[in-house]
Amino acid sequence: MFTVLAATNNAHKVEEFQQMLDFMKLNIIQPKDIPDFPEIEETGTTFEENSGIKALESSNFAGLPAFADDSGLAVDALDGRPGIYSARYAGEDATDSERMAKLLRELEDNTNRKAKFVCVIAVALNGAVIQTFRGEVHGTIAYEPKGSNGFGYDPIFIPQGYDKTFAELGSEIKDKMSHRARAMEKAKEFILAEMGALDEFF
Repeated sequence: MFTVLAATNNAHKVEEFQQMLDFMKLNIIQPKDIPDFPEIEETGTTFEENSGIKALESSNFAGLPAFADDSGLAVDALDGRPGIYSARYAGEDATDSERMAKLLRELEDNTNRKAKFVCVIAVALNGAVIQTFRGEVHGTIAYEPKGSNGFGYDPIFIPQGYDKTFAELGSEIKDKMSHRARAMEKAKEFILAEMGALDEFF
């Protein structure tokens, strides 16, 4: 069985990687499983750059194929903010509630509530990022948080085609249509199509 590194210690993300790659019967490990694994600084200016940095540096350090993702919320009226800074939009130690409150204050009563969640997954092998996969889900920003399920900005994001936030819809619906699910589906399609070419790596 071949070993692949999921470059995150987020248990939910690792579970999603495992489900996506189940057909390959891989042993998926995390940075916490590797002694002295370094903190990787996200110095990119796009989701693609940051996911690529995490995947490549993780792969190089561990000597293993690696997957990494970078994701966030982009709001039209805020010129794409918070974007790649979504997780630390209100400061490094801010809570989800504080991040949402800052975003809603900046929007105020702006009638343009269009936004999208973005996720980019990068795959790195043998010293190079071989591919990135982008998934998006479009929607609007609510005027106040609603719902108790989900995390992050879920309570203020209403996906297109629905009248409830992700936090109201719950994981059963969200996980099937989320930005991460869409990026993962593209990654899975690529891996299936390239199985022969990737044999030398795995």
